[in-house]
Amino acid sequence: MSERRATLEVDNLTISYRQASGWLEAVRDFVLRIEPGQTVGLVGESGSGKTTIALAIMRYLNEDGRVDRGAIAFNEIDLLAQSDNQMRAIWGRHLSLVPQDPQSALNPSMRIGAQISEILRRHLDMNRAQAQIRTIELLEMVRVSDPPRVAKSYPHQISGGMQQRVLIAMALSTEPELLILDEPTTGLDVTTQAAILDLFRELIQERKAAALYVTHNLGVVASICDRVAVLYAGELVEDAPVMDLFHRPLHPYTEGLLQSVPQLGQNKSHVVLQAIPGQIPPLEERHTGCVFAPRCSLAVERCFTERPALEVPMTGRSVRCWRWPEIAAGDISAWQKTAVPQTSGSRNGASDVLDVKDLRVYFELGRSLDDLLHRRPAPLVRAVDGVSLTVASGQTVGIVGESGSGKTTLARAVVGLEERAGGEVTLLDIPLPATLAGRDLETLRRLQFVFQNPQEALNPYMTVGQTLERPFMTLLGHGREQAKREVQRLLEAVRLPAEYVDRLPSQLSGGEKQRVAIARASATNPPLLLADEAVSALDVSVQASILNLLRELQGEFGNSLVFISHDLAVVGYLADVIAVMYLGQIMELADAERLFEPPYHPYTEALLSAIPLLDPGKDQQLIRLDGDVPSQINLPGGCPFHPRCPRYLGEICRDERPLWRETADGDRIFCHIPLAELEEMQLSGRIPLPQGRGS
Repeated sequence: MSERRATLEVDNLTISYRQASGWLEAVRDFVLRIEPGQTVGLVGESGSGKTTIALAIMRYLNEDGRVDRGAIAFNEIDLLAQSDNQMRAIWGRHLSLVPQDPQSALNPSMRIGAQISEILRRHLDMNRAQAQIRTIELLEMVRVSDPPRVAKSYPHQISGGMQQRVLIAMALSTEPELLILDEPTTGLDVTTQAAILDLFRELIQERKAAALYVTHNLGVVASICDRVAVLYAGELVEDAPVMDLFHRPLHPYTEGLLQSVPQLGQNKSHVVLQAIPGQIPPLEERHTGCVFAPRCSLAVERCFTERPALEVPMTGRSVRCWRWPEIAAGDISAWQKTAVPQTSGSRNGASDVLDVKDLRVYFELGRSLDDLLHRRPAPLVRAVDGVSLTVASGQTVGIVGESGSGKTTLARAVVGLEERAGGEVTLLDIPLPATLAGRDLETLRRLQFVFQNPQEALNPYMTVGQTLERPFMTLLGHGREQAKREVQRLLEAVRLPAEYVDRLPSQLSGGEKQRVAIARASATNPPLLLADEAVSALDVSVQASILNLLRELQGEFGNSLVFISHDLAVVGYLADVIAVMYLGQIMELADAERLFEPPYHPYTEALLSAIPLLDPGKDQQLIRLDGDVPSQINLPGGCPFHPRCPRYLGEICRDERPLWRETADGDRIFCHIPLAELEEMQLSGRIPLPQGRGS
């Protein structure tokens, strides 16, 4: 039987970048095949070359990048042989790219409808009226609410999730044969991501398009891809059908990536994440042997001196490793289970470090002309609307929810970066002034913050040593020499070499920068540390190392932690207690392990359903929330979640505020539905968890 014609075939592709020392190979001998109707995932850590390959396929490499050798065939057309004019006939019409950042991809000075119409008129020769009609149809196809309004809007007037849907509509408008999807859901909430993935899946199947999905999110790959190509340091190390790769990886790097990801239901008390040590080497330091050898626990002498070939051990699979036969036979494994160390965790009867009562944070918007004429007060955004929460000594409290739920505002109000409109916050039984200006040095010492983006949190002109010396000198009153000695202890605590004191942030990887940020926050040994999306922008292996670091530091120093994220699996792994927030209010407060067992709040249920599982073989209950988070200016009456609730009961949800319902274990759920009924509803479509908490 003859092999099907490939939509895309990449053969021995080698790509170089120009640097001060000359041209250096960033991608070597890469091969890939995608057939019609097939979605192939391209995964690997940052710096592995994923986006470089995507840009090369699109012929979008800049002047500092070049293809040295190899071939890229699209529908048997040699793309590398095409002129720019010839490529213009292919771009958009037959070959489309959906980039990671919709904000930078959309023209801020053009209305959404005009941008889509321009593509239709250029590539499909539609007239203005035809293009306008088709634009509305495309926006409806990607499930944009109120398409006529969105078509008349500018990009800044719609949400990030809506912007991404618009980009997808633009990419699919000409029904291209090949879609290149470069991290298109990385910056989105899990609920929005789930809806976007559903959309990709349906549209690709309907149109029999081929797709290359570039990502570091292995859950996304498991949920949408047919095959997976694993890239490390510019080399293809494994390629396999998605089921085979997730259930039986043959390369140590693939296994390392899978072991780095916390799964739903896993908790630090039962599982230690297996982070891959080290990092991808820079281009000028890649040696002649196996490129993964310096980080591989299975490496033998041959791995450092001879580069393994890409072998085909079985039909439909390929792997680049000298020791794959032993891995396939189950004789060896690169990653062994680690005993779970004892951590301080939450303690029965422990005193409360933080107590938040009825906290409210409101932002006043500017008054419109109509408001001024009618003497109406300025509208208020109720970012946090009556939150009460306690954090015990040595306890980790996780806070989850979609963007706009109030997680970050709550944390900023606690540390004094946002002024509260009402409520009380006490730290170690001492009331905290509402703003930083009213807090003394001792209060600042006891409460520290880790920001999401260490790149912005670190001064680019200060060395690591100078950055870490400052809290010792300003908050503890140490002299410079004593501070320098403390910095060495601190670097050891966050597992960074002593010589890093002289490095600037630009000389560090993303994970190393976050370690420095955590070290700075931990310098004064604060009783309470708040971390806001501290791992959301990191690769899975770096994320695992940071989660392990936070767990280890807490075990060593016994501090309390408030950990904020939109990723329930990550929060569930690190936290002892989880608060689920929606529209500035807490919907559920539960033990971290019990949160994954019914009954749970319908909003929690939807969040769990939206998380792509790491196992492509497991069925998952699908609950998709309609629409975006409502405006926080005009909050819904009754239950704040009722306009989007999949368990909506009617008038009672719409008109009456729910009561808190408490389980026998002390977990609390803010819902009208009796817990016994809620549990019965949810058991039939229960979210599948890993086999055994410690597995």
